[in-house]
Amino acid sequence: MSTPRYYAPRGGLPAQTDLTTDRAVFTEAYAVLPRGTMRDIVTSALPFWERTRTWIIARPLSGFAETFSQYIVEVSPGGGSDKPELDPGAEGVLFVVSGSLRLRIDLDEHVMEPGGYAYLPAGVRWSLHVAEDAGEPATFHWIRKAYEPVEGIVAPWPFVTHEREVDAVPMPDTNGAWTTKRFVDPLDVSHDMHVTIVTFEPGGVIPFPETHVMEHGLYVLEGKAMYLLNNDWVEVQAGDFMWLRAFCPQACYAGGPGRFRYLLYKDVNRHAKLSRQFL
Repeated sequence: MSTPRYYAPRGGLPAQTDLTTDRAVFTEAYAVLPRGTMRDIVTSALPFWERTRTWIIARPLSGFAETFSQYIVEVSPGGGSDKPELDPGAEGVLFVVSGSLRLRIDLDEHVMEPGGYAYLPAGVRWSLHVAEDAGEPATFHWIRKAYEPVEGIVAPWPFVTHEREVDAVPMPDTNGAWTTKRFVDPLDVSHDMHVTIVTFEPGGVIPFPETHVMEHGLYVLEGKAMYLLNNDWVEVQAGDFMWLRAFCPQACYAGGPGRFRYLLYKDVNRHAKLSRQFL
């Protein structure tokens, strides 16, 4: 198996001589943010973060995808935060795509490098820093969701791991052409979101239009493919982000020459809200 590679944006601005036309699109069912849209002028600063810039690539929108936000966070050497999450009801997942950082959860410190994954339950105390003498910034995805507690079910604990510690599980009848790395047990209903890594070998496909209640954020870590989004086949590559509302049909064909891999968010394991008493 080849060594994983993860695309991280570098910012900058295109030349004045470049064409404006690109693959960016926002529809009532899906959005595609190509990697070329992640430039310096669309970054945000966050409260209590130092030497940090953030690409906010998904946020809850009424009538679209409503359950999550997703950031790409770049922390320069000497930067970070002792007060990163201001919402006590927000859980989070971090996935590192470049550089090295120190994550402290309560009293435990973890060094995270590319491929590192952390689950941070709502209300946990954590901080994150990049060493002053680090040779490069650290870049990671930060996926946030309002945790939905259920009476009688204990909320999940924090954990830190690396994708190399997680087995790639082949999807049935695919002979390994389509695999998924699941960081939590799909049957563990204490978790109300899953963030996984999906891999297609060249020629691998999703052989039917998936149409389901889960919302999705899909960030392409590696490779390229054709992706069906609603009625449109869209070509995507490493660094692109796809944002799907519930029930948007989707499928995939990975034509190669290398693997096609993406970081996938979906909301799971909870009843659909039916009345205001459950909001």
